[in-house]
Parts: sequence; C-alpha cells; structure tokens
Amino acid sequence: MAQKSKQWAAIIMMIALFGMIAFVTNLCSPMAIIVKNQFGASDTLAQIGNYGNFIAYLVMGIPSGMLIAKYGYKKTALMALVVGIIGILLEYFSGQAGSFLIYLIGAFISGFCMCMLNTVVNPLLNVLGGEGKTGNQLIQIGGSCNSACAVAVYIIMGALIGDAAKAKIDDATPALFIALAIFIIAFIVLIFTKIEEPEQAPVQTSLIAGALKYRHFSLGALAIFLYMSVEVGTPTYLLQYMTNEAGPNGLGMDAGIVGLIVAVYWLMMFVGRLVGGAIGGKVSSRAMISTVASCAVVLILFGIFAPKDITVNVPGIDWANLSVISAEVPIGVLAFILVGLCTSVMWGGIFNMAVEGLGKYTAVASGIFMTMVFGCAVMVFVQAQVAEATGSYLTSYFVPLACVIYILFYALVGSRFTKKEE
Repeated sequence: MAQKSKQWAAIIMMIALFGMIAFVTNLCSPMAIIVKNQFGASDTLAQIGNYGNFIAYLVMGIPSGMLIAKYGYKKTALMALVVGIIGILLEYFSGQAGSFLIYLIGAFISGFCMCMLNTVVNPLLNVLGGEGKTGNQLIQIGGSCNSACAVAVYIIMGALIGDAAKAKIDDATPALFIALAIFIIAFIVLIFTKIEEPEQAPVQTSLIAGALKYRHFSLGALAIFLYMSVEVGTPTYLLQYMTNEAGPNGLGMDAGIVGLIVAVYWLMMFVGRLVGGAIGGKVSSRAMISTVASCAVVLILFGIFAPKDITVNVPGIDWANLSVISAEVPIGVLAFILVGLCTSVMWGGIFNMAVEGLGKYTAVASGIFMTMVFGCAVMVFVQAQVAEATGSYLTSYFVPLACVIYILFYALVGSRFTKKEE
C-alpha cells in the first residue's frame, strides 16, 4: 500500500507539472500581439518568443535526457523549476526596461525549463503507467491538465491585452506573476514528493545511437517535430488572422474577444484529452492517432477554402464574469478551432508509439524527443514566411496541413515496431 501511495503521489505531481508546461509555453503566442505593437515587429519577428522558447529544445533536449540518466527525474525537475523562475523574471524585467533582447533571453531560458520538464513528465508517466495503453492513458490525463492551463492563458492574456493596438509587455505582468508563483509552489511541493526512480542506464553518448537504431522511434521524433506546427501554428495564426485589420487578410476583432474565442481551441484539446484519458486504456495509440489525423486533414482543408461570407456564432467563456459570450466568425474559423479536438491526443499517442520497446534507451530517447520540439520554432517561422509571402494567413495553413498528413502516415505505417531491444 505504501508503494502504491508513493506512485500515485508521483503521478499527481507529474500531471500538475504537465499543466505548468502549457501555462508558460502558451504565453508566447498572445505575447506576439504585444511584441508586434510595442516593437513594431513583422509577423515573422513577432513570434520571437516562440522561436526562443522552442529553439531552446534543440539545445537542451538531449542534455535533459542525460541529466535524468545521471541525477534522476526528481532532481532534474527541481533544476528545471529553478531555470523557469529565472526565465519568467527576465521576461518581467524586459517590460520594465522596454528591452526586446531581455524578452528574447527570458523566452529562451523559459524554453530550457519547458524542455527539461517535458523530458521528465512524459517518460515517467509512461513508465508509471506500465507503458502500452495505460501509459498512454496517463499521458492523455496529464495532457488534459496541460490543455486546461492553456485555456487559462488565452483567457487571461486576452483580458490583459484588450486593445491590441495599445498592448505593452507591462500589460502581461499579472500573467507572468501567476507563472512565477506556480513555479515556486511546485518547487516546494516537489521537494516533499517521494518518487521511486526507474532504473537508468549509465550516461553514455552511445545511448543516442542506440535509440536512433529503432526505426519507429526515429520516424516518431520527426512526427513530433512536425506535430508542433499543427498544435501551435493553428491557434497562433488564427489569433493573428482574427485580430489583424479587417479586410482580405483579417477580421479586425477585439483582442479580448479573440482571446476568449481562441481559448476554445485549447478547450477542445482539454475535452479531447479527457476523452483520450477515458478510452486510452482500451484503444491503441495507432488507432487513435490515425483517426484524429484524418479528421484534422479534412478540417484544415475546409478552414482554408470555406467561403468567408458564410458565418457562424462561436461561443467563448468569459470566466471573469462567469458568462458565455458569442462572436460571429467565418465558418472556416470554427473548423480551425475544432482541430484542437484532433491535436488533443496526438502528443501522447505519438510519444507512446515512439518509445515502445526502447527499454534502457527510454530516458535518452525522451531527450531526443524533446529536442525535436524545436520544430515549433522552425514550422511557426515557415508558416509566418508563407503568410508574409502570400499576404494570406489562410494560405499559410498549408504548412500544418502537410505536417498532419505526415502524422497520418506515421500512425498507419511508420509507427510499426520493427526492431527488438538489443
């Protein structure tokens, strides 16, 4: 019974950390509106927070796996929280100093933290669940907490920004302080949380080559690289499209209302992950991902080509006043929001399939996996370039469309386990 209690404490803590990752990571997209206004940045440069946050995964992914192999999951998580506190403080001081450079450094350091936490949370939940369907189920439940925090960020930032044309970094201070408080509380709680560490192989660079020998893992790492375009690119450029000046490439909507509407995307992810957590013990990751990827292809295509003059009322929740609001938007916007239901289970499902049967390579494989998250920086940049080159946010959605088509291929073909552990 004591053993079981310890494991449940660890599971609950990992799920809470999963939520923290989303809260800090998703500050970057609404902050792009602030950066665009305060520093006169282009669509490409406005995403500098996302670039810094996710390029940090490229630098820190594999070292994070090595830290786990040497120090264990708990100590690595504690180190990550200290790094996160530093990153958030720098982002806050960038507003005080009006410094674009300090903001970028803060986002980069915060990315270190997110990478380290992701490297801890995903494999540990998978291991605590005994891998397979139950491991996937725990990751999906953690993902539900992740999505709930993402919803909160968009609602909070939408309320803080208000008029996009007047937004400043100082306006985001309450959200930054919330993130800072979460980091400090989590650090204190984690110190007193007992975690039975799974056995790790000695720290060796040869482990990287060993993990990459597994074809299904290598293809899964590429799937995560591209997945980030679908999860982050979809709401990020929806936010830009809806707040941009009214015309062929924008709807000219109030940023506060848009924040509430775009938060529905993350609410869809929350709902999807709740469902995924409920059925994850019965449905294979392969079946789950192939189904949602197929649906995402259809939704993104519809969002791109749907007539702009056909509109629907999309609901949003004004949590400050505990009321439901409604905004009239083109029907294609609704399709993009519904993509959240599809992306909801992709992360956990891809991770679960990719690390199947890796044994002693699991920790370092998780580090490689996290390294590939820098794909968000690359693909968000690519989508921004397409948007600027074509003068159309809608056309830029061909980027996440191509990415989700690959994810469908991975679920159907590339994820099949072909190599036993040596």
